[in-house]
Amino acid sequence: MSEDERCPWAGSDPLYVAYHDGEWGVPSRDDRHLFEMLILEGAQAGLSWITVLRKRESYRRAFAGFDPEKVSRFSARDAERLLADPGIVRNRLKVASAVGNAKAFLALQREAGSFAEWLWGFVDGRPVQNAFREMREVPAKTALAERISKELLRRGFRFVGPTIVYAYMQAVGLVNDHLVGCPRRRACARLARKGEG
Repeated sequence: MSEDERCPWAGSDPLYVAYHDGEWGVPSRDDRHLFEMLILEGAQAGLSWITVLRKRESYRRAFAGFDPEKVSRFSARDAERLLADPGIVRNRLKVASAVGNAKAFLALQREAGSFAEWLWGFVDGRPVQNAFREMREVPAKTALAERISKELLRRGFRFVGPTIVYAYMQAVGLVNDHLVGCPRRRACARLARKGEG
């Protein structure tokens, strides 16, 4: 895929390009991946996504491979360890929210059977297929993102405002926001039809 075809936000950074070409917009129904992306999207608040992508491996190490059971048991001592780790975004509120979100995530899993089932219920199990031609058409948030955000907040999640939730929806393929001219739009739409991801 040429840089001209690809969604322009991916630019030319190899990490960004690999993320765009292999992950962004792919429908995910894996609870651990959904938890990982929820934590990373929250960590990104106020920063650029490439900053978080560059720290992703450090996050995996620091947050026990994004195992929500393990993260939910992190203590104050663990929080201090994380705040001293230069490999992650060292923000006390974001670190605390990751632990709290792990607890809320597990509670929601117990209630719904899986986080994926709960999340995908908002779109009846099928990704929303948008048809934007230019980046300026892509919204920062939608009414659906606001609904999901309110429900997550009600359940005790933090760093899940509607803008973060919409970015999350894009990342995990709940919506397909690859631009019409991007080959990944068709690829993600095919995955959605096959029920893969």
